[in-house]
Parts: sequence; C-alpha cells; structure tokens
Amino acid sequence: MNTTTILLLLVSILIAAGLSFYQYLYKAKSKSKVTLLLAFLRFFSIFGLLLLLINPIITRKTIETVKTPLPIVIDNSASIKDLKANNSAMEVFKKLSENSDLANKFEVQTYQFDSDFLPSDTIDFKGTQSNIDVVAKNLKNIYKNTNYPTVLISDGNQTSGEDYVFGFNPDNKVYPLVVGDTMTYLDLRISQLNVNKYAFHKNKYPVEVFLNYSGTKSINATFKISQGNSVLNEQTVSFSPSKKSATLNVLLPADKVGIQILKATLSSKEQEKNTYNNTKNFAVEVIDQKTEVALISTISHPDLGAIKRAIESNAQRKVTIIKPNQVSSLLNYNVLILYQPNAEFKAIFDQNKNARINSWIITGNDTDYTFLNQNQDNFTFKMSGSKEDYLASFDTQFNLFALDNFGFEQFPPLENPFGTITETGNVNVLLSSTIRNIATNQPLLAFAENQGKRNAYLFGENIWKWRANTYVDKKSFADFDIFLDKTIQYLASNNSKKSLVVNHERFYNSGEGIEITAQYFNKNYELDEKARLTISVTNKKTKQVKNYDLLRTSNAFKVNLDGLSAGNYTFTVKELNSNSVYSSGFEVLDFNIEKQFVNPDWNKLNQLANQTKGKAFLANQTDVLIKQLLADESYKAIQKTLVKKSPLIDWVWLLVLIAISLGTEWFIRKYNGLL
Repeated sequence: MNTTTILLLLVSILIAAGLSFYQYLYKAKSKSKVTLLLAFLRFFSIFGLLLLLINPIITRKTIETVKTPLPIVIDNSASIKDLKANNSAMEVFKKLSENSDLANKFEVQTYQFDSDFLPSDTIDFKGTQSNIDVVAKNLKNIYKNTNYPTVLISDGNQTSGEDYVFGFNPDNKVYPLVVGDTMTYLDLRISQLNVNKYAFHKNKYPVEVFLNYSGTKSINATFKISQGNSVLNEQTVSFSPSKKSATLNVLLPADKVGIQILKATLSSKEQEKNTYNNTKNFAVEVIDQKTEVALISTISHPDLGAIKRAIESNAQRKVTIIKPNQVSSLLNYNVLILYQPNAEFKAIFDQNKNARINSWIITGNDTDYTFLNQNQDNFTFKMSGSKEDYLASFDTQFNLFALDNFGFEQFPPLENPFGTITETGNVNVLLSSTIRNIATNQPLLAFAENQGKRNAYLFGENIWKWRANTYVDKKSFADFDIFLDKTIQYLASNNSKKSLVVNHERFYNSGEGIEITAQYFNKNYELDEKARLTISVTNKKTKQVKNYDLLRTSNAFKVNLDGLSAGNYTFTVKELNSNSVYSSGFEVLDFNIEKQFVNPDWNKLNQLANQTKGKAFLANQTDVLIKQLLADESYKAIQKTLVKKSPLIDWVWLLVLIAISLGTEWFIRKYNGLL
C-alpha cells in the first residue's frame, strides 16, 4: 500500500470513531456494556463502508524458481528384452529418475517409446517397433525454445521412422545411455528383403535382398530361397571384416497362380548367437491378368506423368501414353483415360460405342466442350472462355467404393474453364467443386454407370499438384496413389454391385496392423449406416475362433485384428440384419523385426551424441553421466519474481459483515427500547 492509502485508512478510522462516539457516548447519561457494544457496531459499519470506498490494494512479491527440464526417455521395445538388457535398463532408469541431486537441479520428467512416445507409466519391453525419431519430434514440440539435455536409454536399434541421428535439435545435448552387450559377435543377418506383392503368371519377378555381417574373420555363407522342399535359388556369398554387406538381386519364376509363401535363408558353418535374423519369410500373389490402361492425349502435360506413375505404383496396372491416331485397337486395353478430348478423339469415341470399354474423361483448358456434349450423355456443358480455379470438397455419402478423405480440401485448386456443368444421367459425386470456399453445387470428380458401362469424370487439370502436395504433407505418394488405384479398380471391373463389399490383404507380417474394411449397401445401393457387421476369425491350425464387431467410420466399417500370431486364418464377415455373408482368408507371416539384432548400435548412438555435442555412455557409467549433468554450468535454474495485487479484504465478505453489524445493532436497539 502507498502512503495515500494509509492516510485515507487513518482518516476513515477517525471519522468512524468520531461518529460512533458522538451518536452513542457523547452526552450519554450512562456508559453501559450495551452502549459500548452499540458504539463498536456503529464504528465497524461506518469504517467498513469507508473501507469499501477506498478499496486498498495489497501487493505481494513471490520468487519462483524455474528449473531446466531433464527428459529421461527409455526404450520400451522388445529388442531390449531380446538383448537381455531389460533389467539393466530399468536399473539405470530408476537410478536417474530417483536421484535427489538431479531433482534439485533439473525438472526431471520421464518418458518411454516404442512405436509411439508416451509417459513412463507401464514399462514392459513388449513394443513391436522401435521409432527413436518420434522421441526427437515430440521433445521438440514439448520443449519449444528451451535449452535442455536429454538422456536416452536405448540400444539404438531403430525399426521404423526416419533417421534419428539428425532428428534431434543440434543445440540441445543428447546423452545416449547404451544398454546391451556391446561385444562384437559373429552374426549373419538378412536386414531387408524387397519384393512386389503381386507378380504375373508365367513371368519372372525380382527379389532384392540386403545381407549384413558382423565379425572379425572372413567366412563364406550360403543364401537360399526355397518354397516348401524346393530350392528356387541358391548361391554363395563371401564376407570379411572389410566387406560387411552384400546386395543380391534374384529373379524367380511365377509359374503357379495364387499366394506363394517363400523363405529366404542365410547360413554358414560358424556358430551364431542369434539365428532368428538368418531367415525371412515373404509372400507373393501370382495373378493371371494385368490391367492395361490407355492414357490418350493430344497435348503434353505434367498430369500425364503423374497419373502414369500413380497408377503403375500397383504392379497389376500398366499405363500406355498414346495419341488418338496411334490407337490401333481399343480391345487391347481394359480402361481408357481420355485426357482433354477434342475433335481428334472422334474415332476413339466411335470405336468405343461398340467396344464399350470403361473410360475416364479428364477436362481442362484445352478441352472441346462442344465435342463432349455431342459424344457423351452424362453431363451437359455450358462453358465460357475464362479460366477458374476449383477447390475440392469431399462427399461423405459417396458409396461406390471405400475411400477415406485424406485431405482433398487442402489440395491446390484444379484449373478449368468457368461455366455450368449439369448432370443428365445417373451420377455419383465423390468431389464437389468450390470457388474461394463458395460451393458451386457442381461436381469436380464424378462417376456414372449406364447399362453396365462405367465412366469417370474429372473436371480440371493440374492433378499432378495433388500428388506433389500429398508427398510434401506426408513424405509419401501412397494416399494419392491408392486414390487413383481405387478409381482404376472401379473402372476395370464391370461386376454389378454387391450388398456386402469387404477389402483386405492376402497376407500380413506379424506385428503389423491387420485392418479389414467393409461396406454394406441397402436395396437402393446406398451405404447403410445402421448395418450391424461382425467378423469371425478362425486359426486353421488351432481351430481357435475370435469374434469382433466392425466399427463405423465415415464411409465404411473397420476392424483391427492386431496381435494375431503367425499362421493361416479364415474369416467370415456377416451383416446381422440381412444375414449377408462374405468369406475369405489371409496369412500372417512369421516375422518379428525386434528379434533381428545381436548388439546395440553403439556407433549410431555415438554419432547422435556427437551431432548434439553430448556424449554416449554405457550402462555401468551412469554415475559418470550424473556427475557430468550436475557439473554442467549451462543448465542453471532461473528465478522469476511474481507480483500479485489483491484487495485487502474481499468486498463480498466485507459487505456481508457490514450487513450483520447493522442488523445486530438494530435488533439490540429494538430489544432495549431505543427505537
């Protein structure tokens, strides 16, 4: 309080005392206890009212100490247990997190990670993936603009995510605490095997294999690819201390239709500590047909290359870019993509009236809309000469095939002449168009089906920007490529709609997510949101049956069957209201990526420490790490002075006390006959 406030309070006391003295004690015949009590009550009431008017403010200063955060992150993946380092990892984790000296200097916060980054509530070393990069990304978000050290308790063996060495902030020190036996053991490993999911009958399909070796002497190893008792490929590979890796490219024959389960094996006469990583199972589905797509255009445009690459990301598709006058026979193709058609496409449209091949028409600034009005019956075009940018809006009621909205509204606009597009046929709209967030009530991407012939329409050019935008946002073309693949899959099939449609893979790796999606359509072929779908999964060997409910999503029903052990499974999806049934099967391949390691990756963790100006330690050097953290003068606590201003007395309670005082005074005067 300042001097003025104190003077006002003293004046208020004098005024209240003077008035109460004058009213009850001045010229009073007797000064009884009742009179003194009344004088006090009057003094309190007057002083309280004056106190409300003055409202004195009290300023309090408090000092707050802000400590430097110290995140201690422990690897919760199964590789820690496989390296028999789980006990030592927990020991050093507790030693660090419970150290009182560290707690006095730092704000110690503990986390765990496997495929995700979580608080260290339950550490059981059962994680099926190791993603150290997720630690770097989360710490950057949690401690923005903060200088802090990080203690990383891990074996450094990453099985998913981006390279973690350059993921951490180089200005914040990382102290890797390496757990596991760092002694070098002789080990042969199939580190990676790349193969397409699909191959075509009577062709050969490539298999790319990456082999690794750790050891101190030269050895010869035998690499085999077998199917059952048959050896499809066998060769000898030499390794030495100077040659620790090898890459093999093998061509295998696709002579049987269906799913082919194969095994790659790397072995030698030397004894190894870990032989699990010497074998890798993989599978290929051999199919007896391929979708031929003709991408017909009279102009050159970036869209052509983007569409071709996206469609051919599925090995079942082949795209041929060709001009209209170069097409010898439409019967060589399963799907036609007519890019910005004009009068030169006249022969293509005429031939297709008899061939009835499903087609996808893509329009743009070079499209002849008068020609289109004359050669198709699903839309009528009234277009102007001016150009316009059209943004996409996803229609959640679209039900021709299952497709998630992976961000259509955030894509760059497509360019098309401004005008009116009117539907004249049976059309299903997947994407509507908007102009500067104003809905046009016109389609951007639509599908039509008439008398068994299917057509798709995209009204705008520059779809290549959508594919590029997908990669920028998600570091992968996968979502866009799947979107185009499903479009081609719909056009490549002339099968009539089924009431129950189920999508699933033929094989999965153990530890991966096993997701099955389903759609159920009513008699009007509308997606039935009230459908009740269940799935029954049976292990062929053990005959164990598991039942699940499929959960509703935006435009489909989904179930995750994570945790299934390796083996063959059959399943049945049933819609309970109509008793519609779909039955099929899949195989879970025996593969545990966390069992691939025989040593911690000391070199990678040491590289991370050097990159961030930290230092790597072994589990038995925990005390040295603690001393270094305590001795580091760059991490000092910061004291902040907080100034809080508050009223001397809460006005509500003071008002209540004044009311009680005045009421008490009135009752006493009334009781004693002074009124």
